[in-house]
Amino acid sequence: MKYLHAMIRVHDLDATSRFFTEGLGLRQTRRMDNEAGRFTLVYFGAPENPEAEIELTYNWPPADGSPPEDYGSARNFGHLAFAVDDIYALCAHLQSQGVTILRPPRDGRMAFVRTPDLISIELLQKGAALAPAEPWASMPNTGSW
Repeated sequence: MKYLHAMIRVHDLDATSRFFTEGLGLRQTRRMDNEAGRFTLVYFGAPENPEAEIELTYNWPPADGSPPEDYGSARNFGHLAFAVDDIYALCAHLQSQGVTILRPPRDGRMAFVRTPDLISIELLQKGAALAPAEPWASMPNTGSW
């Protein structure tokens, strides 16, 4: 058996793609537009192990003009987790792109953010935790993650 990917449904393919590429530094590995099925699949991999992919599934708007499906808060999905080289630098980078750090890395080890479609992303510092540093050490949690 071989693990292939985790799939998440998204409403804004462009915004979520930017989150994974420009925000987290993942690379798009492939894309498939299926006109007959009215959906697009886009796959992303982390630079260190691109074979373990995230699949974004974008279901095109209904042809009859009805509203798109409500995917809920996505909290029942759980989260995706990434080991990062410098959790403080990545959180600062994400903040500069307008991403809210929901659970700041106060401990120098763990943070949570959400994608534009509300999928929780856990960021874990590679190796030992970094020494506590501001503004993270005194930053409170925001919202749910």
